[in-house]
Amino acid sequence: MPRQLGELEDAVMTRIWQWNRPVTVREVLEDLQQERSIAYTTVMTVMDNLHQKGWVRREVEGRAYRYTAVSTRAAYSAALMNEAWSKSDNPAAALVAFFGMMSPEQRQALRDAIRVVQRDPEGEAPEPGREGSPRGVAEGSPEREAEGADGGGGAGR
Repeated sequence: MPRQLGELEDAVMTRIWQWNRPVTVREVLEDLQQERSIAYTTVMTVMDNLHQKGWVRREVEGRAYRYTAVSTRAAYSAALMNEAWSKSDNPAAALVAFFGMMSPEQRQALRDAIRVVQRDPEGEAPEPGREGSPRGVAEGSPEREAEGADGGGGAGR
């Protein structure tokens, strides 16, 4: 189970997830510097730590590394929610309390996600174009995003 990312780790990972492509320390640094004063070596250390923790993989390109996210933000969020829920001594009460904190939009996203999961009792989302695939599901909708939540390249939130 992943431990929650620290504030700077989250800022770095947010960029990597949003850009959804291999990135260099310099690119992340320049973007972070629009919000705060930060040193190259600090960003390099954070990205190395993320690599050591298994959040990113890296490949050498010239004299620099290019870093790529290992999983999506959606997978990270799901793992954190699952960990918190599994620690409860009363999981049903924890879910009721959690649902009570949700906005109407979040509740609708939850209903959409449940519909996607219920379509395939084996836990596999239907492939586009297959029988049982959602018809008329708009690109970028929660149902479409949930179908691609297996880390297959969809950008997480």
